Amino acid sequence: MFLDAIKTLLQDSGFAAITWQHCVMIFLACVLVYLAIVKKFEPLLLLPIAFGMLLANLPLAGLMAGPQEGSTEPAGLLYYLYQGVKLGIYPSLIFLGIGTMTDFGPLIARPSSLFMGAGAQFGIAAAFIISIVLGFTPQEAGSIGIIGGADGPTAIFLTTRLAPELLPAIAIAAYSYMALIPMIQPPLMRLLTTKKEREIKMEQMREVSKLEKIIFPIAVTIFCVLLLPSVAPLIGMLMLGNLFRESGVVERLSNTAQNALINIVTIFLGVTVGATAVGENFLRLETLMIIGLGLLAFMFSTVGGLIIGKIMCWLSGGKINPLIGSAGVSAVPMAARVSQIEGQKANPSNYLLMHAMGPNVAGVIGSAVAAGILLALFG
Repeated sequence: MFLDAIKTLLQDSGFAAITWQHCVMIFLACVLVYLAIVKKFEPLLLLPIAFGMLLANLPLAGLMAGPQEGSTEPAGLLYYLYQGVKLGIYPSLIFLGIGTMTDFGPLIARPSSLFMGAGAQFGIAAAFIISIVLGFTPQEAGSIGIIGGADGPTAIFLTTRLAPELLPAIAIAAYSYMALIPMIQPPLMRLLTTKKEREIKMEQMREVSKLEKIIFPIAVTIFCVLLLPSVAPLIGMLMLGNLFRESGVVERLSNTAQNALINIVTIFLGVTVGATAVGENFLRLETLMIIGLGLLAFMFSTVGGLIIGKIMCWLSGGKINPLIGSAGVSAVPMAARVSQIEGQKANPSNYLLMHAMGPNVAGVIGSAVAAGILLALFG
């Protein structure tokens, strides 16, 4: 009888139901945990994504199982938490937190930075066209292309609306490439700029008044939402958070949004996005294609920003260092730091960080606008 009980227990356990797909995904989850903890690759999101992937691929746990028709049994815990991703709540709340942490002063001081932020969206268009050629639908191609914006929340927001079945691959690709910016961008920056260009020292920017900083989020919200109503959740929350920051009258709200709120939402977002990466759906040739196209999108975006930077360098008579164009991707502030590091390698007295923050924050707006355009066209 004791042996029968043990036999029954083993037959009902996850060990009896485990497949090779589960094993591969569990291994991949452990690799991502290693990269997050040991290599510190975007750990704030990669660690919860990895653990969500681990949980979803433990058979019979049912954490992502939906409600069964005619059953009174509740759905899995992560299924309920995932509704915040599916409904676009988490990405919008993360944009609220990002807004409270973002200083748009460098962009206001040099509005021409918008051109570099726009140029760095070139990868979105390039990856979209290549994806169409490879046989993806316009909705899938748009979701793949947005990886080039280097903005995880925007990629998740758009993909849940256009191609939710691609969410695991796109989210993991987007955050992985964001973490790998210090490896991906420098070779392209050195390839496309001369040593003389990299040595250019830029003049100190003018001081931006408080009034300008308060008017900016209001004006951007009105213009962008009137132009592209579909982008209202992202731009609206981003600019509301920035208004909290710059107004100076709601410090408690600003502190909550940039600390407690964004941390809580990051946990829910990461774990539930990771939990969508179930082996049966994730381990396909299509996934490898998406990850490869995402890398191309990111590289093309970097190239686009650098080319606009070189054009502006020429137009300004050599007053603008083209390295700051690579910061037009919206990975704030990592991309700006890479511009700073490469500039100092060429000229130790160079200080490009604040100059690079202009294109960097412009890229945040640019990727959100690009997502709005794709959603308006194919949503």
